Amino acid sequence: MSTSPQAADRLAQGDLDQGTPDQDTTTPEGDRAKRVLLAKPRGYCAGVDRAVITVEKALETYGPPVYVRKEIVHNKHVVETLQERGVIFVEETDEVPEGALVVFSAHGVAPVVHEEAKARNLRTIDATCPLVTKVHKEVNRFARDDYDILLIGHEGHEEVEGTAGEAPDRVQLVDKPEDVDKVHVRDPNKVVWLSQTTLSVDETMERVDQIKGRFPDLQAPPSDDICYATSNRQVAVKAMAAECELVLVVGSQNSSNSKRLVEVALQAGARDSHLIDYADQIDESWLEGVTTVGVTSGASVPDVLVMQVLDHLSQRGWDGEVEEVTTANEKIQFSLPKELRKDLKENPDAPKGVR
Repeated sequence: MSTSPQAADRLAQGDLDQGTPDQDTTTPEGDRAKRVLLAKPRGYCAGVDRAVITVEKALETYGPPVYVRKEIVHNKHVVETLQERGVIFVEETDEVPEGALVVFSAHGVAPVVHEEAKARNLRTIDATCPLVTKVHKEVNRFARDDYDILLIGHEGHEEVEGTAGEAPDRVQLVDKPEDVDKVHVRDPNKVVWLSQTTLSVDETMERVDQIKGRFPDLQAPPSDDICYATSNRQVAVKAMAAECELVLVVGSQNSSNSKRLVEVALQAGARDSHLIDYADQIDESWLEGVTTVGVTSGASVPDVLVMQVLDHLSQRGWDGEVEEVTTANEKIQFSLPKELRKDLKENPDAPKGVR
C-alpha cells in the first residue's frame, strides 16, 4: 500500500494539537467540524519493538532464511513484510530443519519447546517479551511454593500456552466467567492469580473479583501482570472515546490487545468501533453522520499503518488538524536477546553462517 506523506509530516513537524478532546471545534455557523482524535500512546511497545528488531538483525547478521516459531508479533503487515525478506514462519519446532536458526516469538514458549529445539540441535534466539518472562518467573516461584495458580487469559493464545507450560500441573486457566466455578484447588489459603499481559484491565479485575468470591484469601501477583503498554493504550482510548462517534483501532484480528481496545472504546462511550489492518478496510458506511473519529493502534502495529488511516480520513473530509490525546509518554526500551547481542558484539558487520 502506498502512503502519502501529509500525516507523517504533520506528526514529524509537531503540527498537531496536544490538548484535551473537549476543545471547541464548532464552525462559525455553529456546526461541529469534522475532527480526528489520535491516541497517544499507541502502536509499538518496547517488547514488540525488541522482537521485530531481533528478527531484522538476525536476517542481517546470519542471512536468510531465518525461521520463527509462530508469528513474531500478532500483526499481518509485520509478518508479511518479514516473509518478503526471507523469514519462514512455522507453527512448531519440528518444521525447522535440524541445525537451523529459530527465533521464539514475543509471546513466549513453554520449557518443552526449548527442549524440543535442543533435541533437534537448533540454534535459538529467544525474543520473548521481558514482561512475559516476568510472568513465567512468577509461575515458577508460586509453583515452588506449592500454590495453585489461576491464570486469567484467553484459551489458545500463544502467551497463555507458554506461561501455563512452566508448571502445567499447578496452573488452571480462567478465561470466561463460567470457568471460575470449574476451578478446583487443594488449599484455598494457597491460591494466587496471574494474568496474560494483553488483557483488558477492567475485565481482568472483574474476573479477579469473581475468583475472590470463591477464594477470599486469593493472593495477587507481586506486581501488575498486564503490561504497561496494554494499560496505557486502554487509558488513552478511554480519554477520547466519549467524544467519538467512531473509534478506529488499527490491528490484526489475532492481536489480543488490539481487540481489547475496540471493547474498551465501546465501554467508554464511543458509538461505534472497528478493528482494521489497513485503511482500505474502512467501510464508508461507518463514516456516515460522524464528525469525530478516534484513531489508535495495538501494541504490535507500526505507525505507518496509522498514518495511512489519517490520510484516508483526510481525503474524505477530516482534513483539519489532528488532535493528539496524550495520557502517557513511554520511554521504556529493552535490550536485544543475549544470544544475538553476543554475535553482534563479536562481529557487528559481517554476516555469519548458522549451520
